[in-house]
Amino acid sequence: MSTALAPAFDGRSAVFAGADICDEAGLALPDNAAHPAFEDDTWDFTHVIGLPTQLSPSMRRFDFTQITDSRWRLVAKELVLAMLAPRHQSVAPLPRAFRNPLHVTSCRARLDELVRFFTWLGERATISLQQINTRDCEAYLAHRRYVLDEHGAVVGEQSHGTRRSAAQVVVDLVNYRDLFTADRVPAELRPWGGATASAVAEMPSGRTENKTQPVSDEIMQPMLTAALYLMSTLGPHAVDLAHKIRESDLHSARRAQGIRRVGPKNRVPVRELSEILAEYTRTCTALPMLDDHYISKRLAQGWAEDDPLLPVAMGTLARRAGLSQFCHPWLPTMRPALEDALAQVGIERPFGRDADPVPAVDGTSSLPWTLPLSRPQAVALVGIVRTAAIITAAAISGMRASELMELRIGCRRPPDETVPGLTRYRIASKIVKGQPLGGTADEWVVIAPVYRAIELLEQLHDAPAEEALLIGRFSFNVRFKWFKSWANSGAGQRLGLAPIPRDQSTCGCCGALCR
Repeated sequence: MSTALAPAFDGRSAVFAGADICDEAGLALPDNAAHPAFEDDTWDFTHVIGLPTQLSPSMRRFDFTQITDSRWRLVAKELVLAMLAPRHQSVAPLPRAFRNPLHVTSCRARLDELVRFFTWLGERATISLQQINTRDCEAYLAHRRYVLDEHGAVVGEQSHGTRRSAAQVVVDLVNYRDLFTADRVPAELRPWGGATASAVAEMPSGRTENKTQPVSDEIMQPMLTAALYLMSTLGPHAVDLAHKIRESDLHSARRAQGIRRVGPKNRVPVRELSEILAEYTRTCTALPMLDDHYISKRLAQGWAEDDPLLPVAMGTLARRAGLSQFCHPWLPTMRPALEDALAQVGIERPFGRDADPVPAVDGTSSLPWTLPLSRPQAVALVGIVRTAAIITAAAISGMRASELMELRIGCRRPPDETVPGLTRYRIASKIVKGQPLGGTADEWVVIAPVYRAIELLEQLHDAPAEEALLIGRFSFNVRFKWFKSWANSGAGQRLGLAPIPRDQSTCGCCGALCR
C-alpha cells in the first residue's frame, strides 16, 4: 500500500466556502433561529420547520468533530451538503449524484457511516483516500457485515440495512469524488463492479414477502388481548386516576408556596404535626406509606424492621403541616402521637384506595381494578394504559410509528354513518416516509377500537390543547418491554392476563408494528 501524502490545502472548500447550510438546502428556520454555516463543525437543525416528530433532538445535530482528520472532515461536509442541495451549481453536473435532496434523517445516517468508515481507515494507518482500493472496500464491508465475539470469532451477521450503509458510503465517495477539495478516492476505483449498495448488501426485494416479518401469533395474541382489555376495562379508571394525580400535584404545589423552613431541629413543631395527625384520624384517612426503596434506605440507616413507623411517610405529613421536612430528631417526641394515629387509621398508599370492581379477563369474577398505589406506581399504571392504546392503534390501524407520532389532539374526525348501522371512523395524521419535508396530510379509515384508542389517548393527555401532539416521540421497543413486564407481573396476573412470551430475536413487535 502506498503511503504518499495527500496534497496540502488551506482548510476551505473550493465549492461551499461560506455557504449557509439551510439556505443552500432550502430548509426553513424561524426568524430568530441561528443558521448553521458550512465552516461550523456542528450543524444544528433543531429548529428547522417541518422536521418529523420522530426525529430526536440528538439526530438533528450533525457533529463533524468525530472525524479527527481535517481533510476527511471537509470531505464529509461537502458530501452531506451535496446530498442536501443536489441542485447546487457544483453538484448538479455530477453524473452519478442524487437528483433529489435527501432527507435530514438520511443525511444524518450517511454522516454516521462516514464517521465509522474514516475511523476504520485511521485504525488501518490509511492517510489518504487515494490509497483506497477494491480490497479495502471489501474489507470494510466484511468488517461491518459480521458480528464478532470478544475473541474475534464470527458469531453472526448484521442486518441487510447495515451492510447496505457500509457499501453506500464507499459508493458515495466514488460518485461525488470530483466535488471534494482536500482528498478523494482514485478515479479508477469501481468497487463491486459498479453494483448498487442494495445489490451488494443482497437486500430483499419485498416482492415475494414483507421485508419486516410479521409478529408471531404467540406474541401478538396475548399482547393484543392485554392491550384491548386494559384499554376498554381499565381505561376509564386510568383517566380518573390521571386526574387525581394532577389534582394531587396541584395541591402539593399550592402547599409548597406556604411551606416554611423548619427552625432549630431541637424545637419540635408539636402543634403543627399534631393538628395534621388529628385531621387524619378525624376523617379516618390512612397515613401515607413510603415507597419500598425509601423503606430499604431507612433499614440501611439503622431502623428496626419491627418498628411500626418504618413505612410511614413522615415527610409527607410534615409538608401537609406546612413544614419543609420532617427532622429525625423530632421522632422521639412525636412517636407516641404517630403510633396512636397509626393504630387508629392504619397506613396505605395514597392512590387507588377503594378501587371500583371490574370483571377479570375471563369474565367469571370481578375484583378491584387496582391495588393501592404510590404516586410513582400510579403514574406508571397510567403509562401502561397509554401504551395499551398505542399498541391497539399500531397493531390494528397499520399506521407507521412516524405517522402515529404526528397525531394531534383533535385528529379524530366525526363518525360518518354512511348507511344505517354502518359507521365509518377516520383519523387524520401525516405521511412522513418518502414525503417532502413537513410530510403530507392524510386520513386513515379505522375500525372502532382504534378510534376509541385515540380517544383514550386524548383523555390521558397531560395538557390536551387543540393541535398539541397526541403521543409525541416515543420508543415502541422500550414501551413494549414495560408493557410486557407489567402484564407478566403480579399486577397483570391478578387480572387474569395471559403471559406474553419472550421473543429471543427482537422486542417482540416493534419491528413489525412500528416500521
